Amino acid sequence: MIIILIIVIALVAWSLHLMESAIHTREFSLMLAGVLVAGAAVAMVAVYFLMGHYVGYLSEAARFNDQAIEEPREVLSWLVEFDEAQQTWVEGTEIGQYPNLGDR
Repeated sequence: MIIILIIVIALVAWSLHLMESAIHTREFSLMLAGVLVAGAAVAMVAVYFLMGHYVGYLSEAARFNDQAIEEPREVLSWLVEFDEAQQTWVEGTEIGQYPNLGDR
């Protein structure tokens, strides 16, 4: 961050120097160059903030992804326990104990 701040300050100083030279020599090209350098400094700050928010978004998404990976394991373990309980119950009963739905 310090390096980016130093670069932006240097770009702004250079831009002001170019614009000052443009006023003294009455050259449009120096004024245009100063405006372009100032625009580059502004763009650099904008990209810095956008990337900062994007990196924060990615780290948040990674945290949710890790949490989502852990939750199915808990659900699957619950389903395995439920399935084992059902297998034990089905094996413990005989087929003759099931009601015959055709006798109604």
